[in-house]
Amino acid sequence: MQIRPRTPEDLPACVEALAGVQAADRYPVDWPADPGAWLTPEGIAGAWIAVDAGAVTGHVILTRTREVSRLFVTPAARGHGLAGALLETVRDASPGPLTLRVSSEGAAALRFYERSGWRRVATTRERWLNAAGEPATLHHYVSPA
Repeated sequence: MQIRPRTPEDLPACVEALAGVQAADRYPVDWPADPGAWLTPEGIAGAWIAVDAGAVTGHVILTRTREVSRLFVTPAARGHGLAGALLETVRDASPGPLTLRVSSEGAAALRFYERSGWRRVATTRERWLNAAGEPATLHHYVSPA
């Protein structure tokens, strides 16, 4: 397994990996009309992927506002520390406090971040709807020191 910076040529494989994550976990909650654009929002400071045997198995971006976003690991690659390795790559590239937001529907992600020392600093209601058709709840975190 290798973690490296994402290139534009990687986007189709990233979209394919994201489709597997969405089918398993409903992340993102609503499949974007243009998943490549969703993986490439404005304000990216860096993007990294994990690759194993030529397949994208994980993905993460860091925004210029120091927010970790679009972090996912494919179902088959879970349980081997890949999410932690992707976060460590981001932290190595940009030392200092980072933030992230997680939907309350992402129970496994919430457990992962809290086990990893991320601290919940706020909870907000959003305009978009969760699986139950109610306004989504987002939990805001800051990275460990």
